[in-house]
Amino acid sequence: MEEEILLKQEKEQICILTLNRPQVMNAFNFDLLHALKREIDSIRFRRDIRVVIITGAGDRAFCAGADLKERATMPEDKVREFIYTIRNLFTDISNLPKPVIAAVNGVALGGGTELALACDIRIASENATLGLTETRLAIIPGAGGTQRLPRIVGVAKAKELIFTGKRVSAKEALDIGLVNRICTLENLLSECEKLAMEICETGPIAIEQAKYAINKGIEVDINTGLAIESNAYWITIPTEDRLEGLRAFKEKRKPNYKGK
Repeated sequence: MEEEILLKQEKEQICILTLNRPQVMNAFNFDLLHALKREIDSIRFRRDIRVVIITGAGDRAFCAGADLKERATMPEDKVREFIYTIRNLFTDISNLPKPVIAAVNGVALGGGTELALACDIRIASENATLGLTETRLAIIPGAGGTQRLPRIVGVAKAKELIFTGKRVSAKEALDIGLVNRICTLENLLSECEKLAMEICETGPIAIEQAKYAINKGIEVDINTGLAIESNAYWITIPTEDRLEGLRAFKEKRKPNYKGK
């Protein structure tokens, strides 16, 4: 029986998705893109899943980007289809109304770094290497890298990294703000799960609206951003969760949020 190309594990309110092509450093082909899209589309409407963690199989690679052997066989129109598919998938991940954590467990190059950039939080193992290396193949990042990287590390640093196709270590990625934190490879998933469990203690609707306000607000001037924040706040006011939070605070107990 052929091994599954994408593995899924659910732990309480956390879903762990593992890119499972370790023989090619978890590189993306069409099949893997389509499998990941199906899971993201399914998770979008599941109230029982609060946080998603994306990682790669094995201890060498998170994702080495596009499968270049497959790419070499593609006519130009198929390449365009691949780029369209991966760009839209990463946008769907970025817009997922739940936090997404990238557990970067090794090499993350090209589309692998772009996948990490599309996630909300990036935690990397000490052996991780990241980089948008596309210019060394005479192309450019095509799955959001030219847009997301400058918003995370700043325009000048993003230009340096993209123009040179430089790979950075986990330590340098942390120093420039490309990843949130680093840890040993052995502790990577447990660190991501610990963070996910902390998020699961908060109000689901509040998290959804906070992510929306941040993502949309960062694209506009501050006054428009404040208006987006205001509207997002209004959505939380009539919820049962808000009242539960107040009761729990008064009664000195943990709240029991239901996403209502």
